[in-house]
Amino acid sequence: MTARQRYDGILKIFQEWMPVAESELRFDNAYQLLVAVILSAQCTDKRVNMTTPAIFARYPSPVELALSTPEDLLPLVKSISYPNSKALHLSQLGRELVTRFGGEVPSDIDELMSLPGVGRKTANVVASIMFDKPVIAVDTHVFRVSHRLGLSKGKTPGAVEKDLERYVPEELRAKCHHWLILFGRYTCTAQRPRCTECPLKLYCKR
Repeated sequence: MTARQRYDGILKIFQEWMPVAESELRFDNAYQLLVAVILSAQCTDKRVNMTTPAIFARYPSPVELALSTPEDLLPLVKSISYPNSKALHLSQLGRELVTRFGGEVPSDIDELMSLPGVGRKTANVVASIMFDKPVIAVDTHVFRVSHRLGLSKGKTPGAVEKDLERYVPEELRAKCHHWLILFGRYTCTAQRPRCTECPLKLYCKR
């Protein structure tokens, strides 16, 4: 089986099995998505969704967030992993968005990555969802599933990202990101994957 055949077969199954695939984070705009994705690092979307309403109520835009201090934010993010660093990043983020980008979230991936608390995965998520950029964000789920399905042998998230973007058509990349995340979150889990229910067993290299 060639790499192209493997990719085509897996993508076809995903399209039939999971025709609707979207982020489980709750947000209304690019600013809210950026904050939510920053908070989601090493944390569940469920926990983030429980935390962000209070943040967005107090800081509805980057303008208000720019006036915050880490001490202001810490009580709001204390239930999130790494609360001290994330409180600091969010406070810095507000100021950076206001002073450098006029209070708007930039669409350029390099500009996104220049913001506090934003790595390549976060930048790719925001660029893909909000700005229709043909990129695939690689988190722990995507990394694990890509190896198990034989989509990549890359040793780093960046290498896996290159493999995925080489074979996944641009128009499917945004959805493919969610397919792989949701598949890894609910079916091909790190511990005790639900192999008997998996529609992709034919392609599994586990």
